[in-house]
Amino acid sequence: MTRAAVDVLIVGAGLSGLISARRLLHQGLSVQVLEARTRIGGRMVSRTLRDGAVVDLGGQWGGKSHHRFAALLSELSISRYSSHYEGHGIWCWRGQRTQAPLAARFEDSLLFFEPDALNLNAEELAATQTLQREFAALVGRINPRQPWRSPEAERLDQLSVAGWAAQRTSIPLARLPLDWLCRVGGSGGFEPWETSILHLAWTQAVAPQAESPEAWLVQGSAGSVAQKLADDLSTNTPGCLKLGVPVQAICQRGDSVEVIAAGLPPLQARAVIVAVPPPQRLAIRFEPALPAAHQALLQRTAMGGMTKILARYERPFWREQGLNGLGIGDLPWLELTADSSPPGGQPAVLASFVAGQRALLLAAQPEEQRRALILQDLATYWGPEAAQPLELVEQAWNNETWTGGGFTSFIAPGCWSSHARLAAGSDGGPGPSSHGRVFWAGTEASPRWPGYFEGAIEAGELAASATAELLAA
Repeated sequence: MTRAAVDVLIVGAGLSGLISARRLLHQGLSVQVLEARTRIGGRMVSRTLRDGAVVDLGGQWGGKSHHRFAALLSELSISRYSSHYEGHGIWCWRGQRTQAPLAARFEDSLLFFEPDALNLNAEELAATQTLQREFAALVGRINPRQPWRSPEAERLDQLSVAGWAAQRTSIPLARLPLDWLCRVGGSGGFEPWETSILHLAWTQAVAPQAESPEAWLVQGSAGSVAQKLADDLSTNTPGCLKLGVPVQAICQRGDSVEVIAAGLPPLQARAVIVAVPPPQRLAIRFEPALPAAHQALLQRTAMGGMTKILARYERPFWREQGLNGLGIGDLPWLELTADSSPPGGQPAVLASFVAGQRALLLAAQPEEQRRALILQDLATYWGPEAAQPLELVEQAWNNETWTGGGFTSFIAPGCWSSHARLAAGSDGGPGPSSHGRVFWAGTEASPRWPGYFEGAIEAGELAASATAELLAA
């Protein structure tokens, strides 16, 4: 049986893997991309609704400091537009619904809102702001590349987010911002008892909400970016992208690597880039085996619980009321809603999220019950019209076999100062950067903005650069 031979074989056709392939091809190297799914894009994927409107099922936003993502859009001739934050948002707390303006700076806000406009108890608000300042000070002491070297790292790593907060206050409102960052913040999807305060502080050190990571959106959908990259790849190198072929084994022998994928003959390459979420590496057999500390770290790494909801309406009625679509609160299911409509308001879409444990609880309900619960929360935020969408889309990321959850991964308490420290990369980074001729990509492998498109691009570029350097030696 004939064996295909390429310079670099890439596992995963999400944004990071596609970026790696694009960069390596530009350097004159041959590539082969294998994707387990029957589609490309990973967590960068869109869907066309019944009326032709396009929505993003996965990530959709770019941020003010997401320079790589912005540059990629320019390179692909894809435009972007600012997120709609004009007008008041809706704050829900303990059964009270309040229209309120957003704060000028996240650092001065209570989850984006102007605190004094929320009609909150003065004593509880003061306690909340005190805890926020303490957490911000902690974030400022985190070593972003080596969290285990941060002051008191071992103690902080053994203390859950919930435990750290409980040591300081018993006021539920004061704990809300930390709980929200755990479940719905850009690196979220976990409960405050599932990971350490060191991990949460690290997420804000490397991907801070203060830098407005939801500042703009992609014209036509973020999923179009992955599709454009894949189309360019297939046009320039026909046959190099194969779908529906899960990789089962990666075996290094001297200066070559053999890759075993379902339904294909053994493939030969000079190096491999694995661009999948960290827990998915456990589905691949490696020869030689991954170092024990690396395997232990992967075994203690989980994907967040996340379901994204997209409600399409005839018009953006909230804008007509001077509202901006940003809803945050302690409702049973939806802790965040956001306006996902372009400047003209069509398609009129509200995105919302069910996160952490409740994402799994909701997914276990019958479809009619799920729909009723979602619409009830949407109506609480935005009124009766919100309960009558033209179409309601649910994307339960924990049901995605080759992703396992969202937005990104998190690690168990105690792991930063033990398994992650022992598995640290040769560059001193928070994770191993390579395993012989196998290099790691995917957004979680990025030193900055992990869990975001920006991180996926940087991780893809770093892996491509390291691979090219190895092959040039």
